[in-house]
Amino acid sequence: MKYVSLQGMQRIEHQRVLVTGGAGFIGSHLCEDLLKHHNQVVCLDNFSNGKRSNIEAFLNRPDFNLIEGDIRDLSTCLRASKGCDVILHQAALGSVPRSINDPITSSQVNVEGFLNVLVAARDHRIKRTVYAASSSTYGDSEALPKIEDRIGKPLSPYAVTKLANELYAHVFNLNYGVSVTGLRYFNVFGERQDPLGAYAAAIPKFIQHFIKHEAPVIYGDGTQSRDFTYVANVVQMNHLAATAEAHTVNGQVFNTAVGDRCPLLELTEAIKLLLVRLDPEIAGINVTLGPKRTGDIPHSLASIEKAQTLLGYRPSHTWKQGLEQAIDWYWNFFKGRLPQTP
Repeated sequence: MKYVSLQGMQRIEHQRVLVTGGAGFIGSHLCEDLLKHHNQVVCLDNFSNGKRSNIEAFLNRPDFNLIEGDIRDLSTCLRASKGCDVILHQAALGSVPRSINDPITSSQVNVEGFLNVLVAARDHRIKRTVYAASSSTYGDSEALPKIEDRIGKPLSPYAVTKLANELYAHVFNLNYGVSVTGLRYFNVFGERQDPLGAYAAAIPKFIQHFIKHEAPVIYGDGTQSRDFTYVANVVQMNHLAATAEAHTVNGQVFNTAVGDRCPLLELTEAIKLLLVRLDPEIAGINVTLGPKRTGDIPHSLASIEKAQTLLGYRPSHTWKQGLEQAIDWYWNFFKGRLPQTP
């Protein structure tokens, strides 16, 4: 595996890389960063969640190849991964409420689709496959911080699908020698995160409500906390997991987070303070508390010691720094969609 050291960080370079879900939020950031570092990028996306606008800047590049297809089709996965050195698997239906409303589709995409990716990695002898796992795997475990080898029982169909991914990755490494590594993402946010979908994540929804001069809704008492992780940290972890020595990462999972939790009431206050600089009227808007949602966990805080020790991971952004970095994008996104006053 080839890599270069950039500010002390190992990166994928001069490789052919398949990014599944490459037109999505995280996937498009990976595509952009990979292209900056002289890689040939294959983007596989069915645009059920991804957006063409996320990758529009790359479409005419000779080192970028878009394949519009679905990971639920094995032949598509085999075609997209042919000749690749690395697979960064991001394609998924990533929402707890959506999985509760439609567990069958979540399982088809997240489990069967991932199995197809693993078969393709096996058949094409891909050097390294890195897949998006999830902090939802910790389930009903109340222990903090979350440590990779201590999980509870899943609390949602989505969590079941992500746990199944880890089990399949383990047995494909054990039985077929597939070099595969999972990254348990913790509440990722940042530019290009879809703020308008029915299952949009908390941060863009809060920002949207403030900009529209509406009260954001927190489901619960507001003391629940999350290890909010800016997308640049996720990009870094994908590079590190893809370039580490095989004996270090094969069949392993790594928390991908900051290692710091933020209560939702503190988060909304921080968002408000950033937005008040752009619109002073937002100062008068207060949060509304709603009923607790089924399947939600009360607290989430990752131990990142394993990633620090084995991969050399050092988060580039705290959650506050990530918010400061992304707030203008969210502002411009929503202001461009608000009705213009005459």
